[in-house]
Amino acid sequence: MKYLVMLCDGMADEPYKELGNKTPMELANKPLMDKLARVSEVGMCKTVANGLKPGSDVANLSVMGYDPMVCYTGRSPLEAASIGVDLKETDVALRCNIVTLSGEANYNDKTMVDYCSGDISTKEAHEIIKTVDEKLGNEIYKFYGGVSYRHCLVVDGGTTDLGEMTPPHDISGRVIGEYLSKSENAAPLIDLMKKSYDILKDHPVNLKRREKGLNEANSIWLWGEGKKPALQNFYEKNGVKAAVISAVDLLKGIGICADMLTPEVDGATGYLDTNFEGKANAAVDAFKNGYDLVYLHIEAPDECGHRGEAENKVKAIELIEKRAFTTIFDYLENSGDDFRILIMPDHPTPLNTKTHSSKPVPYLIYDSRKDLAGVDSLTEKNAESTGNFVEHGPDIMDKLLEKI
Repeated sequence: MKYLVMLCDGMADEPYKELGNKTPMELANKPLMDKLARVSEVGMCKTVANGLKPGSDVANLSVMGYDPMVCYTGRSPLEAASIGVDLKETDVALRCNIVTLSGEANYNDKTMVDYCSGDISTKEAHEIIKTVDEKLGNEIYKFYGGVSYRHCLVVDGGTTDLGEMTPPHDISGRVIGEYLSKSENAAPLIDLMKKSYDILKDHPVNLKRREKGLNEANSIWLWGEGKKPALQNFYEKNGVKAAVISAVDLLKGIGICADMLTPEVDGATGYLDTNFEGKANAAVDAFKNGYDLVYLHIEAPDECGHRGEAENKVKAIELIEKRAFTTIFDYLENSGDDFRILIMPDHPTPLNTKTHSSKPVPYLIYDSRKDLAGVDSLTEKNAESTGNFVEHGPDIMDKLLEKI
């Protein structure tokens, strides 16, 4: 038996005025997903437990079968693992975005113009982070380069008691002052953010971006604090060899911490320009190399949701099917093995709010051995209409593996 998890990050949404009061899932041309929906188990799954924030960390842990209420220690430690940072028990890791802020003299009066600095390239970003580490790093603070705008700060002997360290993608277009933590423990970190602006505003990378009319990476933004995670080995937990394929450090970090295969895919960006074909081929290669389960994570719908890009979110769903899912499905159909497929988002990223939601998400489980009575198409409304509901998110992996 082979298992595929097609994780379409942030795909679920709400009816949106600019889309004729339909959702991107309702508008997207996805004939294969809809065909499978007619013969599959379809329902809703609560991936974010009450009391937890609706991040991709919590939600993807749930879909992978790990209970965040038990094992979650923060987002950044998972990302740190993906870039080879070996945390000590006394270390605290934080996500270090490089963002675009507006030019007001007082830092607190600046606006969050762009949480990802115009999709800055990893090469440019590493030059920025290198400078930040040279100027602000010391025996307590160490900065590590990740992918594009996503990086890491490790604090030796740090604390996770920092008050509210707001994710930058939650405050796009807003003045940042009221979203800076007021905790005394966070004051040194807020000071690093403020100092970074003066260091980066005329950085050579930003001078070139300014000439090209691109958003500048003119400040760091710290959030997602946590300590070293401890996840049970996926194979020991489930009895299947698994691989995670993603452009995102967070997902790779979860895979590394759970001793799953985490191959690199050239050109995987996490957005519409990602290498869909490369990711699909990596999934097929994992199956050919004896892996039983592939968790293929595609970030693009989530990024479009954060930016309020309605047409691009529809397009992202269509590209996932056309350039990735179809290839893997064709391989599985012709492999000679039975297979089961789970298609779902981790959480909604509604265009109306441009941030994550804790609401349940639709899921589809297809079994090559069975024809079930499903729904006409894979949409939020159709999934909810079935009455099938997975209240404890981590149970969705057990359902896929037929453990429950």
